[in-house]
Order: sequence, then structure tokens, then C-alpha cells
Amino acid sequence: MKKILVPTDFSDQAEHALKVAAEIARNHNSEIYLLHMLELPLQGVDAYGSSGNLPEAMFFIKMAQQQFETVMSQDYLKGLEVFQTVKSDLSFSEIKDTCKELNIDMIVMGSHGVSGLREVFIGSNAEKVVRSSKVPVLVIKNNHENFYIDNFVFASDFKNDSKETYKQAVKFAKAFEATIHLLMVNTPNNFTTTTEAKARINEFTKDEVYFPISINIYNDESVEQGILNFSKEIDADLIGISTHGRQGIAHFFNGSISEDIVNHANRPVITFKI
Repeated sequence: MKKILVPTDFSDQAEHALKVAAEIARNHNSEIYLLHMLELPLQGVDAYGSSGNLPEAMFFIKMAQQQFETVMSQDYLKGLEVFQTVKSDLSFSEIKDTCKELNIDMIVMGSHGVSGLREVFIGSNAEKVVRSSKVPVLVIKNNHENFYIDNFVFASDFKNDSKETYKQAVKFAKAFEATIHLLMVNTPNNFTTTTEAKARINEFTKDEVYFPISINIYNDESVEQGILNFSKEIDADLIGISTHGRQGIAHFFNGSISEDIVNHANRPVITFKI
């Protein structure tokens, strides 16, 4: 977690994410990269034309600079290395390109919940960031005076194609000295006996030994409800899930299910790309 990217629209939710990123950075000697994406595509501006677009673009740039100055003056950022970048395109390839360009280790982003991060991550666009990102994405919903992780739920179907994301989850848990609660959710349409489920989980985790850890088989009407209900029961500090296209546990992110987890969970969620 040496380099953390924080997309910002300067909303309260974006600040919640930045505060969490600042605490992580302070505890792990990380750098923070603030990314703001302008609504006005500058590549469409004709500097020599008479349309008046250039002054409008300069206005938005100056306003963003002023907002950056306000953010940078906050006490919670003092002593940290924070870099600012502005992109002129609202396409989400900018986030992927920025992560590649800066060698980002993790994205920390704020969310309003169902509506997503205002102006930038609205509704399904939040899902696009989560689904397309090759680095872990930590989604923050609320203000955290102190961000700590004692109980970390890692939900999976525990099939072989998710092993790499489990390694990432273990690495994250080690950084916070957290207990990992491995969770497999049983549903009426996709039922596995407890004996079979535990055997699959033990086989899945044998190459990546980590303590403290617990194995949990939970029955519910749907996978997403099982994750949310179990996490509520143990008062989890964080929910971790895997994403990759439409296979394995990635069905969590198809249609409304993804919004149930990322947008409806009343606690932080981190996603790992397979």
C-alpha cells in the first residue's frame, strides 16, 4: 500500500474516503494521489476559436485548484505526501490509466450509497470502477474518526480461480492485524453441505496459512443478503469480495446484486480483481 489513489469530487463522501486514506498512509508510510476529473472535456476546447469554451475551461480548472488548496490545508493531511492530478475526461479509463501510470496499489473512494460518489461515481458507474479496477478498491460510506479493522469478512465461493484474491485479502489483513472470517453463503438454489463447504475452504486456504481466521457457512435467501446479514451479526469492520467478469463470485456484481453489496452495505467494502 505504498501508493493510494483517491478520486475526489470534493464532496463530503470523498472527504470521508480521503480521511481513511490519510490514516492508512500515516500508518503504512504511503503516498496519496488525489484525482479530480473535470466535467468539461478539455480535448474538445478550441484555444483559437471564438466559442468561449477556453475561458469556461480555465474557470473550472481554477475552481478545482482552489478546492485542492482547501483540501490540502486540512490537519489530517499534515506530514503526508499528497499529490494532486486533474484529468479532463470523465471516462473511467482515466482511472485505470492513472493507476497504471502511477503504479497505484489501492483505490480508496467515497460513496453516497445507492447514488454513488456524487458527480463522478453515480449508480452503475461505481460498479464500473469496482469491476474494471485491477487494484483493490476500498469503498468508504461514512465518516470514520478512527479507521481500524479487527473483523474482516472475506466472502467467496472458494473455487480455485479466486485464490489470488484471497492472497491479496490475507496481505491486507496482515497489514491491519485483523481476524479474517471466511464466509460461504448457502442459498436454496445453490446448496452445499457444511462438511463439503468446510472441506472446500480448507483445500482453498492450505497454501496461504493465516491466523487468526474463522470458517463460516451461512444460510440465507441470497448470497448478497447472507454477506450483509453475517457481517452485521459479527459487527464486521470490513467486507472483502472478489470480482472478475461473470464467473465465480463475480456474480455478486451482476445487475442489482453488486449495488446491494457495494452500495447498500453500511460498512466499508474492499474488492479484489481476479
